[in-house]
Amino acid sequence: MPPTRPKVATIPAGVGFVDALAAGILDAHGGADPMALTEVTVLVPTRRAVRGLSEAFLRRSGAGTMLLPAIRAIGDVDDDDLALAGDGEAEADSLLDDGLAPPVAISGLRRQLLLAVQIRTRWTAEEKAGRRSGGGIDQAARLAGELAGLIDRVQTAQLDFGALAKLVPADYAAHWQETLEFLGIVTDHWPQVLAERGLIDPAERRNRMMAALARRWRAAPPAAPIIAAGSTGSIPATAALLAVVAGLPEGMVVLPGLDRVADAESWTALGESHPQYGLKLLLERLDLDRAEVTDWPHGMGSAAGSARERLISEVMRPEATTEAWGRPSAFDRTALENLEVIECPDTQSEAGVIALLMRETVETEDRTAALVTSDRDLARRVAAALRRWDIAIDDSAGQPLAETALGSFLRLIAAVAAEGAAPVPLLGLLKHPLSAGGLTPGAFRAYARALELACLRGPRAGGGLAGLRTLLREGQGSAAVIAWLDRLVAALAPLAALLDKESGPLADMVQAHLAAAEWLAADDTAPGTERLWTGEAGRAGAAFFADLGESADVLAGVDGRQYPALLDSLMAGRPVRPRFGTHPRLNIWGPLEARLQHADRVILGGLNESSWPRPARADPWMSRPMQSRFGLPLPERMIGLAAHDFAQLFCAPEVVLTRSTKVEGTPTVPSRWLVRLETVLQGAGIAWQDIDNSGHWTEWQDLLDRPAGGPAPIARPAPRPPLAARPRRLSVTRIERWMGDPYEIFARHILDLRPLDPIDADPGAADYGSFVHQALDRFVDEFPRDLPDDAEARLMAIGREAFGPALHRHGVWAFWWPRFARIARWFLAREHARRPGLVDSATERDGVLDIAAPGGDFRLTARVDRIDRRPDGAIEIVDYKTGAPPADRRVQAGFAPQLPLEAAIAVAGGFENLAAAPVSALSYWRLSGGDPAGKVQAVKGEPATLAADALDGLRALVAAFDDPATPYRAQPVPEMAPTHGDYLHLARVREWSLTGGEDGE
Repeated sequence: MPPTRPKVATIPAGVGFVDALAAGILDAHGGADPMALTEVTVLVPTRRAVRGLSEAFLRRSGAGTMLLPAIRAIGDVDDDDLALAGDGEAEADSLLDDGLAPPVAISGLRRQLLLAVQIRTRWTAEEKAGRRSGGGIDQAARLAGELAGLIDRVQTAQLDFGALAKLVPADYAAHWQETLEFLGIVTDHWPQVLAERGLIDPAERRNRMMAALARRWRAAPPAAPIIAAGSTGSIPATAALLAVVAGLPEGMVVLPGLDRVADAESWTALGESHPQYGLKLLLERLDLDRAEVTDWPHGMGSAAGSARERLISEVMRPEATTEAWGRPSAFDRTALENLEVIECPDTQSEAGVIALLMRETVETEDRTAALVTSDRDLARRVAAALRRWDIAIDDSAGQPLAETALGSFLRLIAAVAAEGAAPVPLLGLLKHPLSAGGLTPGAFRAYARALELACLRGPRAGGGLAGLRTLLREGQGSAAVIAWLDRLVAALAPLAALLDKESGPLADMVQAHLAAAEWLAADDTAPGTERLWTGEAGRAGAAFFADLGESADVLAGVDGRQYPALLDSLMAGRPVRPRFGTHPRLNIWGPLEARLQHADRVILGGLNESSWPRPARADPWMSRPMQSRFGLPLPERMIGLAAHDFAQLFCAPEVVLTRSTKVEGTPTVPSRWLVRLETVLQGAGIAWQDIDNSGHWTEWQDLLDRPAGGPAPIARPAPRPPLAARPRRLSVTRIERWMGDPYEIFARHILDLRPLDPIDADPGAADYGSFVHQALDRFVDEFPRDLPDDAEARLMAIGREAFGPALHRHGVWAFWWPRFARIARWFLAREHARRPGLVDSATERDGVLDIAAPGGDFRLTARVDRIDRRPDGAIEIVDYKTGAPPADRRVQAGFAPQLPLEAAIAVAGGFENLAAAPVSALSYWRLSGGDPAGKVQAVKGEPATLAADALDGLRALVAAFDDPATPYRAQPVPEMAPTHGDYLHLARVREWSLTGGEDGE
């Protein structure tokens, strides 16, 4: 009896695949017997396709219930969870005889940890041999994830790692020799590790399952129909099984979107990056000509759909035949019906347009829409934009567990315990929505704010949580806050103690971590277990930690300080997918999830070259020639699969193609498929504007955020407090701020708002100027006339006292202290040359000057850095600047009046213990500690004139603000405005300056 020719059909790209498949199966096998359909077995690529086909059958049933065929997932190239069962391994095993069932597959997390141990062992040996240094278990875990990916790729391609030894000849670069030696982990050690545990890799188990099933069906062909639909056979084991199915008496393979339009020359020239390349290889394996592939019943689309297929076939022509683009067009304008291109200025605008398209779709009953994109940032933005209308959307890729509220909560606990309660992660944890510590969330936040103000702002306190408790007690913190902190310390102490050790069992760390999390998550109404492990994120987190707990025995010795980074490495790639509560007619799919799916409106988003297709990723293990010689698919194969996804989706009944011309301010390159489409249309005499509908949709999107009546500029703040509230006393340093930004004076001196210290402030950077001033002031105060013989040693000793405990910080000792040493040498060299011409020097003297004004006397205050008295009775005023002094032109113009006003106080005898005296010079000493370490910047002009002009300007300023109608405007004169300040955010400077807001008069 001659062998049966393979039976292969195709469903056109422009047809809803699962709906056409369901219709054809029902027509052929539905009949009058409702049980007949249950005899049919349908193999589809992924678990999502299983669900999609099931829903397609239910849509056609009308009644909403029916007996379905046995629908199982056979697997596809990009799915890491491929198996022959739709709902678990047990069903897959039921397909096989017990004797043929392969060993259990190792779990992904246990494999990653076991590989990490192998990697760390190898690194330790290399460290002892002096060949490398560093590399913790967290880095080993990340590399283990990459190594597991290589194992899966090699086993998926059904290759043998033993061939690697022949792949790297001695004349290759030393790097590849080292790589081959490193890969001894998987060639020499890994098989033994698996054998000892009676496990195999997931990809190997899938291969064995498919091979066993193929042998079984080949030996005893099933009498019932077997239909394999939607797969391109990209995985060798899948292709082998498809070949068996196609040859079964009741078997059939249904291909997705086989190109029946491409000419023979183009078909012969197909390369790996072409969307039809995988199907071509499969047909060659089946020894089947393209003409022998039949049409699937109910697979014919509309005329527009057929025209769209011809169009995409032209667009995807292989490079060798693209000269045909200049010939008369093989398609007509019906291909452009319900096809739109929308180019947006940026990603946010693109997300808004897509959300608007989806919102419009749901206005029509039963109409569906789906965004298909590889750009995860775009997908998240669209989901956020849809919340404007209270629409929750199903994003098939989900959200990374680490980025959920639960994930961030658990990571913060680990960081706080490992970093000695560093202020930033500690505040992040205490203010996290899940933190309650057995209290109401409001009460817990109140305690956290009290701790923040008392201990966490300014330089960090040492000693971790215990140090904070000591600081609270010394600062006379309230008993309630201290008791609250004691409970927090007790809850985190076990984990902190474990993470403080250089080596400890991972299992103990995980248990202590969970205990701390559950205590901290408990509130006054529910225990921590109830608040943590509910919802999609809670279930995913519970599954992750259950898996981690079962596999933690692999790591008996972990450096506790590396635990947070190890947790991040292991948590990476764990998605959280919502199961309920999302809109039933809107979806976000990745290209893999979109295969075989159907929507009335398909939006292909993020069509930029860096997003779709993704750029070929550099392989960390092998060069391209090595991959080719070894037999691994080249990156172009992935581009071909992405092209197939695009071509299938492009033929949907209604398609919108979107892209952003800029991403984060950087111009983008359109996807190669958009460029090809535009080229083909131009060659056919069709203008791009015929399908470009950007203006319409982007304008609508802009209108959503535009207030009624047009944008209203935000007015520049101009408060007018009553005269009684206005300050009657300011220092000379505040006068300049008053001139440049009166709003700052209003906020500080009228509203009495004081900026908080930065969290975890660096005392070196924050207080460096004070340290230098204090050291120089004390030195001059101790030696106002003659310098001692050991002047440098004395100044350095005073500097150590001024820096105090901050000198023990590595950053201060390494960066700021050497600068002070250079300043000290420059300062003493100048003093040696300067002192003979002086009578004495005074430092840190306070001065006042009362000025008559319309609203009553106004007091000007000052604290001068240094006053030098000359033999002729005149004085020189010096101001130390560790930063940049004001430009001389600003002083001359009166915009920087500090030194001239200090001169006015000196002339009036306003400084304590200093008689009135003429001022002969004003100068800034810039003390940078660089090269040069210091520089004298003398103020040009006659000091007496500068002082008089500054005093006149101050009188006019005070008189103006003594008028209650004068507002304290924010930055009234831009050229005088400060470049930084503590109150700019309160004045909303960026808002009104960007929108063109005026004074609001």
